[in-house]
Amino acid sequence: MSKLDNTFGQQTVSQQQREEKIRRVFKLVAPRYDLMNDFMSFGTHRIWKRFFVNFIDFKSTDIIVDLAGGTGDIARKFVSKGANVIVVDPSVEMMRAGVEANSLQVVNVAAIGEKLPFADNSIDKLTISFGIRNMTSMSDALKEIHRVLKPDGQYYCLEFSRPMMPIRPFYNLYNQYIIPRLGALVAGQPEAYQYLIESIRRFPDQEEMKSLIEQAGFSKVTYRNLFFGIACIHIGSNESP
Repeated sequence: MSKLDNTFGQQTVSQQQREEKIRRVFKLVAPRYDLMNDFMSFGTHRIWKRFFVNFIDFKSTDIIVDLAGGTGDIARKFVSKGANVIVVDPSVEMMRAGVEANSLQVVNVAAIGEKLPFADNSIDKLTISFGIRNMTSMSDALKEIHRVLKPDGQYYCLEFSRPMMPIRPFYNLYNQYIIPRLGALVAGQPEAYQYLIESIRRFPDQEEMKSLIEQAGFSKVTYRNLFFGIACIHIGSNESP
């Protein structure tokens, strides 16, 4: 079990308590989640996500699962390029917000990352963007992702990470003081955004995350920093080393 699997904030809690807390957070922020991301990142999250989708090569016959896909913004980018995509997310409220706000629809499935509703070796590619840190058990979710991927399948994860030293102090101050205030101003939910920032702060750095992905059974694990390491794409393959 990873150091994040059973911890929330500064106190140790059960997996059930953590799951309930995360569900409440995303239920609260669902109506304005995409708008809030625009404010928090000054729109750069859209650039990162566009790069992420373009970074991934896929065939028209591939089945892609976008885990923790929320409002479906990543999935719709894939669909617009001709992909077959299934959004999997435990938050019905988040998925409903995406359906209500967009004309281009995707297939939505309500499920948790630790128990995916797919057979072994059935998925060509699984993506997740800014969602792996919200799993109740990240190590269990990674093992489950490995289980459902085909022998030649790939895992792609876009997530916040540890920025390079010259900008790290400014980034930390922005996260600690500015984002919760933006959450209060725009979304009316400062407590929810305090959780989101805490989850970013506690997330493993690039090398730690690489190790966790390898421990879940993936091979050829690499990563690519974006915007001086503020965000990072992690790649793992379900192949023999």
